[in-house]
Amino acid sequence: MSESIEKPEYLDFIREAVAEDLRIGRCKEVRTRFPPEPNGWLHIGHAKALFVDFGVAQDFGGKCNLRMDDTNPEKEDMEYVEAIKRDIKWLGFDWEDRLFFASDYYERLFELACKLINKGLAYVDDLDEEQIKEYRGTNVPDKNNITFTPPGRNSPWRDRSPKENLDLFERMRAGEFPDGSKTLRAKIDMAHPNLLMRDPVMYRIRRIPHYRTGTRWCIYPMYDFAHPLSDAIEGITHSLCSLEYEIHRPLYEWFIQNCEVFPSRQIEFARLNLSHTVLSKRWLLQLVRGKKVKGWDDPRMPTIAGMRRRGYPAAGIRDFLGRIGIAKTDSLVDIQLLEHCIREELNAHANRYMAVMNPVKLVIENWHKGKIEWLEAINNPEDPSAGIRKIPFSGTLYIDREDFKETPPPKYYRLYPGNQVRLRYGYVVTCTGFEKDPISGEIERIRCVYDPNTRGGDAPDNRKVKGTIQWVCAMHAVPIEARLYDHLFDAERPMEVPEGKTFFDNLSDHSLIIESRAVAEPAIAEIGKGETVQFERIGYFCKDLESTSDLAIFNRTVTLKDTWAKIEKKLQRNP
Repeated sequence: MSESIEKPEYLDFIREAVAEDLRIGRCKEVRTRFPPEPNGWLHIGHAKALFVDFGVAQDFGGKCNLRMDDTNPEKEDMEYVEAIKRDIKWLGFDWEDRLFFASDYYERLFELACKLINKGLAYVDDLDEEQIKEYRGTNVPDKNNITFTPPGRNSPWRDRSPKENLDLFERMRAGEFPDGSKTLRAKIDMAHPNLLMRDPVMYRIRRIPHYRTGTRWCIYPMYDFAHPLSDAIEGITHSLCSLEYEIHRPLYEWFIQNCEVFPSRQIEFARLNLSHTVLSKRWLLQLVRGKKVKGWDDPRMPTIAGMRRRGYPAAGIRDFLGRIGIAKTDSLVDIQLLEHCIREELNAHANRYMAVMNPVKLVIENWHKGKIEWLEAINNPEDPSAGIRKIPFSGTLYIDREDFKETPPPKYYRLYPGNQVRLRYGYVVTCTGFEKDPISGEIERIRCVYDPNTRGGDAPDNRKVKGTIQWVCAMHAVPIEARLYDHLFDAERPMEVPEGKTFFDNLSDHSLIIESRAVAEPAIAEIGKGETVQFERIGYFCKDLESTSDLAIFNRTVTLKDTWAKIEKKLQRNP
């Protein structure tokens, strides 16, 4: 290893492999790449991949390229390119001047394909897509129910001469043949136990304009051909892929070896599987098209844009990705760990405010009519530099209906007739009665008296007041819409469904509850769109981009209850 490069303190199996490659001189520097396809929005699974790609490069003093894998013109768009760049920047990663596109390499890839043809290692085939699958064969169980792979059959056009193949390939490029009529295939081994090695398709004819190259090309390279050679062109030393590409590695190495290019090395790791979540663009697209969510950036979606809109801080996501580590086998990560990391980050940095989700009036009978007091409140007890703010207090307040019971259940410490509670930052009050709407029977007003000697919530006579509730001054209340988001799926593994059902059947009925009557203290009007705060005793909320001057909309990011912390303590007691 170069003396200028130090090993990172923590070595997972990928970093061990990279460190060994540097030690033996296989490479002198580390270069990785993050290769998203610009056909959709990045999700938290992609975030793990880029965390690994950028993190490994950084730990060894190397560089990580951002390369758009744009070899499928049918679904790709510059809009997705810009969204991907925006999400990566927001997460805190920077590719600097190393933004590349696979489409930049089309000419070089074509030349390398011609090189394989001239070496007798590629041929133009006239079989259509279904015939290729049929000739390739499939995995079948034998009489003992053990899976094996019978040999496939050679295409009738497999033995065309290099000269004929080269001519046909040039004519494919020139647009002489209709879509689907011919493909270029690698000539490897139709009896190979790995089906991917049975003469894989390298190019297909597709007359679809490309968002960057327009109509200059009517043949496009397949991913398994473009991926290793794009890595080689960029001098990628370590191509870090998710585990499903392990079976593709022999083909990756075959193309690199036979094209005689830079020897990039592929290493696989387990992808992220998150409970109560679907992490596949294909399935996420179904949620969007099926109108089960309100778009790719719906705060219930596991997309980076959705998480940002919900109020997840980038630092909390990075903390989560660092904690789950890198493994060689798939496992399911509890979403509560992600929420725990988000909660810890917000606890340290989010300012506190008071809000009431389902308000009911609280009238202080012995308060001087018209009197307004301005109480001091700490913005963030975890951050003294956040300072204090002033909150108006009067004789008519709003409290949450959940904080009053006509007939309280056992161990209920909030407000009920005859009981005392602390009003946060305010006074100790005692409930003297309540009034109901004569028609609906709903409680519409609660009466109480306050003790003027308890300003700040402290009782000078050391009386025991167990309950503390939040409130909002009715005269200064700011109306808000609170969107209470929860897990999109009830099932821990949403894709596991009985026969005849779909993953739509696992959607939760309570993933979004809207509190349209909610109110908040006046300081909330100063909060900017996209800023996340804590509503005391309720949870963390982010001001939504749809907010207007007339109505502030707040998305619940996470609740205050930290289930993961309890799980973690239990695991520590019983490892």
